[in-house]
Order: sequence, then structure tokens, then C-alpha cells
Amino acid sequence: MPEKNFDPSAPHARQEEFGFEVGTRLTAPDGSPMLGRTGVIRTPHGEIKTPAFIAVGTKATVKAVTPAQVEELGAQAVLSNAYHLYLQPGADILDEAGGLGKFMGWHGPTFTDSGGFQVMSLGSGFKKVIDMKSVDQSGPDDAVAPGKERLANVDEDGVWFKSHLDGTKHRFSPEISMGVQHQIGADIMFAFDELTTLQNSRGYQVESLERTRRWAERCIAEHFALTDSREGKEYQALFGVIQGAQYEDLRRKACQDLGAMAFDGFGIGGALEKENLGTIVGWCAEELPEDKPRHLLGISEPDDIFTAIENGADTFDCVSPTRVARNSAFYTPWGRFNLSGARYKRDFTPLVEGCDCYTCQNFTRAYIHHLYKGKELLSHTLISIHNEHFTVGLVESARQALEDGTFFELKDQVLASYYAGKPDPQGQPAAK
Repeated sequence: MPEKNFDPSAPHARQEEFGFEVGTRLTAPDGSPMLGRTGVIRTPHGEIKTPAFIAVGTKATVKAVTPAQVEELGAQAVLSNAYHLYLQPGADILDEAGGLGKFMGWHGPTFTDSGGFQVMSLGSGFKKVIDMKSVDQSGPDDAVAPGKERLANVDEDGVWFKSHLDGTKHRFSPEISMGVQHQIGADIMFAFDELTTLQNSRGYQVESLERTRRWAERCIAEHFALTDSREGKEYQALFGVIQGAQYEDLRRKACQDLGAMAFDGFGIGGALEKENLGTIVGWCAEELPEDKPRHLLGISEPDDIFTAIENGADTFDCVSPTRVARNSAFYTPWGRFNLSGARYKRDFTPLVEGCDCYTCQNFTRAYIHHLYKGKELLSHTLISIHNEHFTVGLVESARQALEDGTFFELKDQVLASYYAGKPDPQGQPAAK
């Protein structure tokens, strides 16, 4: 717990080792200023030019892709998960190895989330996804997925949870999360927060938001204490996490409360409906300090990417590019298609003609279709490389267009093509 005289708004001297500089600001077609911007995040392991898509390497690996391939496809940074690394192999192992980057052989900037999302989502039996589509508050605030046992229980001090791996009982609190993330050693960490869903009542959202505020103060206090005690370690930045679900007053209050604290940046998290994503990000961008980066947790669809950038998000992450790849789905300018389809058996073109990723430069749809049908793991790797390259490249194109003043032209062009709902126009259908 913080000492009574601790001031969470007072900065630490070492915070100067982390930086963010705003570059070009987005303007509307009529010339009026908007919330989007380019920028540069500076970390001990390199710069991140923003807006940027951060590749997800949950367990210190981007699934099926080597760090060298992640670098080659254009990713600037990788985000791993504190919950999973705490359970296996253990944060102390990463600390002994020299930190996340050295442990996984990645030389660029790294992020870790706090583990709060996994504790709550896995703990309520919803596995990797919490329903963010329906605002149904008719059920209890401690609801669990049908047929599942609640594995996480929140109190004022933290959360008790059972490991999804072996059922053992564990405790996460702001102080424990900070200790775990300092041992993992990422350049950017996130404060421990309570995740709520759209099914929680407004009353519970208010209660949870206040708890997350108190936890944020405790995270800063522990973060600064660990920064002082772990001499010789590179400075790790700490981002506060903005909750508040779909409520404007709660989101703005969270931004005002945490924005006044000595965080290095902010994560915009929690429950939100897809159609309200831009509005909610905009509320946060209007309230948060202009000179600190904003990370939006968990998006990768092209429409969400443009909406997030337009409304002031600087970085974002999502597991989707590699997750869907393992089910044969690949991204194209014309939408997402499944390579398992029979039409690809004799399609000897690359996944996307003109794409300069390793996969498209060396392999055909027919070959990767064969790998997938034969249950060869190489199909996961090749499609994952392409999907990550596609997503990283899309965000890089948006960043360049923002600088060039052509952001809205690019947005209209990309979304009109991607969501046209037409069949894959490339290659030849299989003969009947």
C-alpha cells in the first residue's frame, strides 16, 4: 500500500528516460483539427513510430513466427501477457534471463499487459473473449459463462484466481502485478485494473471504476519503489488503463483521474460496443494529456484501425492476425478469405499479388492450401507472416497518409474494397 504522504501525481526522475513526441496532426477534409496524430515513442530498446500496430506475442512468442520474421514483416514492437508468463515459465525466469526481449530473442521495444483481462475473462469462464456486443444488464454482476465455474473473485485488495492450467490458486494485486511486470522487464507495462463487461450494471461500473482508480495509485507507488530498488535496470514505462464501459461520464472521469497521475501513457481498455469505438476513444483523447501516448487494447480490423487512429489512438494490439491464420484465413485488400476452400487447390498465385511479404514472395495459395489440408504447421507460419505484414503495413500506410494529408482518401479506398463483400477476385476457381 502507498505511504500516507505518497503523491501519485509527482513524477519520478527516471521517467525522462521514456519519451513521446507528437508529430503531424490530423485535419478534417474541411481543414478543422481532429484528434488523430502521428508521433514517436522512445524506449530503451528503440523507437516506435505511431500510429503503430503492436504484434501480440502472448507467451513471449508471436505464435508460429520467429522474432526475425516478426522484424522482417515490419513490426516495431511486441506485446506479451503478464498473466500467462507469470503462470509459465514464471516471471523470475524472465528476470534471470535478462528480461522479456532477451528471453525471446527480440531486440525491439516490448509491452506487457497487466494480466487483468485474462484474470477476469478466463476467471469468468469466457476463455479468451468477453462479450462486447450486447448491453444486457439483466443478469448478476458476477455472471459466469454457461456451465463454467467462477475462477476469479475480486476484493478491494486484489483478485484471487485459479490457474486455467492446473487449478492452483493465485493472488494478483496492484503490487503483485507490478512486481511480476518488473521481473518480466518490458519497456512498457500496464497498471492492474478491474475489467468489466457490458453486462455489468451501471452501479457496478461506478464501483469498479473507483476501485481501478485506487489500484492505479497503488500501481504507481509500487512501480516507483521497484524502479528505485532495482538499480541497474533500464527504466520501464507504466501506462494507466482507462475503464468506464460505454458511459461518457465514467470514461471522462477515469481519464481525468488517471490523467492527473504520473503515468507515462495510457491504455484505453474494457468493454465497448464496436459501433461506439470511435466515440469512446474520442472522449478519452479529449481528456488525456496531449503529450502522452494512448494505446487501444485489442483491435485489428481495418475499419476499427482507421476509426481508432482518426479519434486519437497511437498504438493498438490484437491476436487476430495469427489466430485466424491457424484456421486458414488470410487478409487481402478485398476482404478476408479461407484458404481451406477447394478453389485454392490449383491456384498458383501468391496470397496477394504484389505483396512483398516473405510468404507471398515465395509460396502459392495452392501450396499453402496443401499444407493446411495436410495439417502441416508451416501453413500457420506462412499465413501468420502474411496477416501480420498486412496489418502492420495497413497501419504504416495510414500513418504515412496522415502525414501526407491523404488519410481520408486512403480510408475510403481501403474500406470500400475490404468490405465490398465480393468473392476473392484473384486466381482461378477450381475446375468443376
